[in-house]
Amino acid sequence: MAQKSTLDRLKILADAAKYDASCASSGTSKRDSRGGPKGSRAIGSTEGMGICHAYAPDGRCISLLKLLMTNHCVFDCHYCVNRKSSNVERAKFTPQEVADLTLTFYKRNYIEGLFLSSGIIRSSDHTMEMLVETARILREEHDFRGYIHLKTIPEADPEIVHRAGLYADRVSINVELPTDAGLTRLAPDKNAGQIDGAMAGMNNAIVEAKDAKKRFRHAPRFAPAGQSTQMIVGADAASDADIVTRASSLYTRHRLRRVYYSAFSPIPDASAVLPLKRPPLIREHRLYQSDWLMRFYGFAPHEVAQAAGADGMLPLDIDPKLAWALKFRESFPVDVNRAPKEALLRVPGLGTRAVGQILSARRHRRLRLDDVAKLTVSVKKVQPFIVTVDWRPVLLTDRADLKALIAPKVEQLELFVA
Repeated sequence: MAQKSTLDRLKILADAAKYDASCASSGTSKRDSRGGPKGSRAIGSTEGMGICHAYAPDGRCISLLKLLMTNHCVFDCHYCVNRKSSNVERAKFTPQEVADLTLTFYKRNYIEGLFLSSGIIRSSDHTMEMLVETARILREEHDFRGYIHLKTIPEADPEIVHRAGLYADRVSINVELPTDAGLTRLAPDKNAGQIDGAMAGMNNAIVEAKDAKKRFRHAPRFAPAGQSTQMIVGADAASDADIVTRASSLYTRHRLRRVYYSAFSPIPDASAVLPLKRPPLIREHRLYQSDWLMRFYGFAPHEVAQAAGADGMLPLDIDPKLAWALKFRESFPVDVNRAPKEALLRVPGLGTRAVGQILSARRHRRLRLDDVAKLTVSVKKVQPFIVTVDWRPVLLTDRADLKALIAPKVEQLELFVA
């Protein structure tokens, strides 16, 4: 059989990587080629603008070459298009080829970093060795200073996984599914305890490296952008409440930077145990919103779950923060001139930046409704839940049709508009 060209393999393996959502680059340390020893020929940077859409918290856009080392796999996970029993075209790169592609794309200003994952070929240890070797070539042989995100394999030897953290900015281990029962049913080759143990080991190594960096100036860097994970939504019977609870547990126990949610997508020759159609994409969006509520707005997991219906599913027509406010109207209205930050963060329509501006402005004067209107996209959404110098909602907060009054209107947009 003729060897596929580099372009053909790139097309196959880049397309196969599209199902992994956990490739954002936030949290990496800033490095560039100017920081090396005098006379060195360092390559790469984590700064500047690229052509991709992975933005860091400070506004930098880091473009990534995202692909699989190989889509061959010895595992047979029902939801995976690259599973052993799947009838897809297979391809494979060597570590040197991936390193060469990364450098070539970088020099053409296409990318500023690499996101590398892989199917399991031969064994978990062998595959993990190939991933680490790719990063080693880039870092040690070419002094590549760009961003590297490695997907690690929980079944691999912990020592090999640990080496990944020495070369990568971020590492990630996918929990795959929200519940152990779902994982057992849909991914029989994977073990929930093994995944959790690998994440715990990586977290311990990251914490130890940070501590060593404080005490020893030349301590080696270790996954400075932390670790992340991904959960597939809609492949099993897990409710949104189950997913939120699991995500919160992962944040607390393993100090993850991010939990990513990926709506299940039907695949060719799908297993009979999978749903026939994908869940609404808005469900994935509502889960990201609930994630934000826990991370930035002070909501506990059980409070986010309270926004869900009796079936544990978040409403699709309104965001979870508004859903919670409508259920717990006794917490409102909130006086924007007196309420603590924690109470203001629970007001629908007020984001973290708006709350910060309110807290700053009210030190100098008392705020009116017009002042709040300048800080939010929809003052109509905020009005029933706040009190200002010139506004009090009176009975508006308790109206039975309040949801209909403030929920965003559903409309069909025109494809062709003059």
